[in-house]
Amino acid sequence: MNHRIKLGLLSCAVSLPVFAATPPQTLTPIEHVIVIVGENRSFDNMFATYRPKKGQTISNLLSRGIVKEDGSPGKNFSLAMQRQAQSKGEYTPTPNIDGAYGTLPQPYAWGAFGQRKDVPDARFPADMPNGPFQITKYVSYGTHTGDPIHRFYQMWQQVDGGKNDLFVWTAETVGVGPSNGKLPLANYRTFQGAVSMGFYNMATGDAPYIRQLADEYAIADNYHQSVMGGTTANYLALTTADVAYFTRDGKNAVPPAKFIENPDAQPGTNNWYTEDGYQGGTYVNCSDLKNPGVKGITDFLKKLPYHAFRDGNCAADTYYLLNNMEPAFSPNGEALALGDDKLILPPQSIPTIGDALTAKGVSWRWYTGGRNDGKNVDKEYCAMCDTHLYFSAAMLGTDKSKLHDLQQFYVDAQQAETDFPAVSIIAPYDSISGHPGYAMETGFDELLRSVVDKVKHNPALWNKTAIIVTFDESGGYYDSGYVQFIDFFGDGPRIPLLVISPHAKKGYVDHTYYDHASVLKFIERNWSVPPLSARSRDNLPNPLHDKASPYVPKNRPAIGDLMNLFQER
Repeated sequence: MNHRIKLGLLSCAVSLPVFAATPPQTLTPIEHVIVIVGENRSFDNMFATYRPKKGQTISNLLSRGIVKEDGSPGKNFSLAMQRQAQSKGEYTPTPNIDGAYGTLPQPYAWGAFGQRKDVPDARFPADMPNGPFQITKYVSYGTHTGDPIHRFYQMWQQVDGGKNDLFVWTAETVGVGPSNGKLPLANYRTFQGAVSMGFYNMATGDAPYIRQLADEYAIADNYHQSVMGGTTANYLALTTADVAYFTRDGKNAVPPAKFIENPDAQPGTNNWYTEDGYQGGTYVNCSDLKNPGVKGITDFLKKLPYHAFRDGNCAADTYYLLNNMEPAFSPNGEALALGDDKLILPPQSIPTIGDALTAKGVSWRWYTGGRNDGKNVDKEYCAMCDTHLYFSAAMLGTDKSKLHDLQQFYVDAQQAETDFPAVSIIAPYDSISGHPGYAMETGFDELLRSVVDKVKHNPALWNKTAIIVTFDESGGYYDSGYVQFIDFFGDGPRIPLLVISPHAKKGYVDHTYYDHASVLKFIERNWSVPPLSARSRDNLPNPLHDKASPYVPKNRPAIGDLMNLFQER
């Protein structure tokens, strides 16, 4: 597929926006926010060797001496050493360390388009040093490579209480249980190897457009995915600052047994989970210590030097969503059939940012690549990224009209500035999302360029706009950064965040602690919208930082509102 051609096309069904004549006044000069969401990149995977402008500092593999500018091991390479552990019986997020890898196990190309998945990836050597490696030392930037494991309980273990030293071991040992469908996984045969330790090297020319944007505008090197794990939970966090849960007839309920997580190790194995399959193992009642996986994380949170948000933020008798499930509605609003054999999250009633903006009279649109085509064979449409499909209020109400195909964005951005929505979210076509395996980072870079160029070509719009670029989650890639453990669900590792705007600080690297709730906090503060609910993370205070703790909030748990990335009025 030629994505360069596709990005230039316009939808045949052109609909002009109809928005309020006098929108609510904003706190800042920014009257339009565009959020672009790529997929599955940790901060170090993308910005490992980025060197910021003079006067700015950054925390990455290069600045910490873990790697050199040429991608080779640095003097502090051992800081990223990957260890081995023992986790038998009851699950723990911090297994007992019993050694370290001599060399990295050879990466696999599991999930990679056009590559054999059941043998080690011969493009990479079998004797790489134990630590991060430059992907483009062996393949070109944008090549399809393997897809690291990135599920909830696995990511807790990868982070290992903040030591970030079990990315490889976790990927090599975790099981999926009896509901794994047709995936040919077996104990110590996960087809992963050390793919999670790969990074791109901006210092030698990788990701040139993203590097250019970072030089010209502002980035954050302390922005995090909200929930350990994958796409669904983190897209929902970007929409609700909360976590979805299982329902029947609109009420809390117990999901089918095969969908309840059980990360306890099977008898006689080391960390081979009992039930965490891709066709099962999705929900947990984290308020009940008797449920598998709960006690280990709860005990860890109790040992923190600060109190977790709302003691873990686990409501009684509620089975929260931890891994991927499809939405309950089709793109045209049709309610899909539910059942114990369906990989569908029942309709949700959690308050969303869309609900809040509509109530305030603030215009918004959600643009998703391929939604006009539905789920086609080319894997272009990501239904779980079209997040409002999970919510009854949107799909059974008038807000359904605010959900559009990505091509409509390019039409809307050419209109008068007053006819463009105040808040826009862009979820790419799957093949240009940057997702490892089936997509390429070069495709996402090209999408980003097309959006920035389109907005800049409308000066009246550009002068009042902030384009916020982030990723849904880290994709299981290694990251060396600090992680603030907020509640049972996360935070997870760092991910990139850029702010592209005439109002952004120029060449600035912001160390304030952020996660997906920060995007919502910025929108809420800018348009005077209250927090979404009593339990959503947008209730958390802004962090207090000083020179002694530039990355660790003194008032944990705390999450910023992105305002520090912008010039003062």
